[in-house]
Parts: sequence; C-alpha cells; structure tokens
Amino acid sequence: MIKEAIGTGATLDEAKEAALKALEAPEDADIKYEVLERPQKKVLGLFGGSPAKVKACYEYEEVKADDFTAAKAYLNNILVNLGVNDAEIEIEADSEDVRINISCGDDYGSVIGRRGETLDAIQYLTRLVINRGSDEYRRVSINVGNYREKRENTLRALARKNAAKVRKYGRNVVLEPMNPYERRIIHTTVQEIEGVTSHSVGSDGDRKVVITLEEGVKPTGGSGYGNRGRGGYNKGGYGNRGGYNRGRGNGGRGRGG
Repeated sequence: MIKEAIGTGATLDEAKEAALKALEAPEDADIKYEVLERPQKKVLGLFGGSPAKVKACYEYEEVKADDFTAAKAYLNNILVNLGVNDAEIEIEADSEDVRINISCGDDYGSVIGRRGETLDAIQYLTRLVINRGSDEYRRVSINVGNYREKRENTLRALARKNAAKVRKYGRNVVLEPMNPYERRIIHTTVQEIEGVTSHSVGSDGDRKVVITLEEGVKPTGGSGYGNRGRGGYNKGGYGNRGGYNRGRGNGGRGRGG
C-alpha cells in the first residue's frame, strides 16, 4: 500500500519539508517526492503568485492481526492476574497503528483503574512487546468497555465548561494533570471555542493544561468578576482595589489612589 501527503511552501524545499512532516513516515522509509507545482513570483511584487506544492509518498505492507499472537498472549496474562478471566481480545492493525479492544463483560473496573491509569500502563507495556525487535515503530491503543469514548466525552465537556468560565470571567483555569492523549483532547476542544486558547505546563506525569483568554480578548462578564485578582470593588463587581467607588464621582469614599 502507498501512503502520501502534500505540502506547500514559498520554496520547493519548504514544500518538501511540509510534505515530509505531514507524511509522518518511519525513519527507514523509502520516501519519494513529486513536484506538483513550482512557486510563482508575484508580478511587481503585488499581483498573482502561488506557492510550491510537493507530494511525498512511500510504500508499506499492511500488517494482519495474526502477527500479534505473542502480544495477545501477554495481554491476556496481565488480565488474568488482574482477576479478569475469559476476556475477548480483538486486534486491528496496519503498518503504523495497532488498535486493541478488550471485552470482559462488566468486570473492567480493575483494568481501567483510577482515571484510566491502569489501562494506560497496560497499553504502554503492550506497546513495548509489539515493537520489540521490530524494524518499524507502531502506535498502540487499547480500549475496554468503550472507556476511551466515554473519557473523551467527559474531557470535551470539561474543556467546554472551563473555557466558558475563562471567556466570561477572564481568569485562567488550570486543569488536573493528564497524560498526552487526554491533554490533546482538551487542546483540540479549546481550539474550537472562540476567544480562548490553551497550553501545557509542568513536566512528566505532572503536566497540566492551562486555559486562558486569547490576547486582546476581553471577558464577556463585563464589570462582574472579570479581573478579580487585585481588583477592588466597583458597584458592578471587582475592579482595582485602589478605591471604593459607588458611582459618587470624585467625592466617593476612597480607600486608595
């Protein structure tokens, strides 16, 4: 099978680099490039012009699930030690991804663990087994009882709820530590909401997502709890603590400057 991607850029080299990045090919892949369009300069530096366009591609063999017998046995052994017997393990795979689904009735709490920590650990160990001695690295995802879908819905709702608070009040929101997969869901959801943005802070297992207002965007809450940090009390809410003003002009009862 052939996988391909197209990149554009101001020059052929930039378009080639963009196509290679989009292709996400293994390091040892035999990548071929095809120039689709050469860059065109603008007339008088003002009119027309177009970027370069390059296609990158490589061939790969589709991998069948039967090739993962050892990984399946390894995973089943983990489940048995967790007290889960007679689990059904289904594997779908290609040259880049291995998707594993575990069916074990309603007895999957011990497999998932707190916030999916046990499932993430099992997924990590299974990934090591599948990629051990292999020339190509494959991503591995394990799902049980539709947990991943449910968790994704929960995270998306969490992102929308907190993004709405940031948009209204203007205060940053720092979420609990999450793994890369969960942080990516939060970032993707926040990107869909106008006026807010997100970034990650911390390191390793303590990495968290911070949701903030986009630069130049004002809170929609008006004079409510907009900037409460060091604000004072104006009649509509918290502003700057420099003074206490209830709309009496300069003759109000000031507590500061």
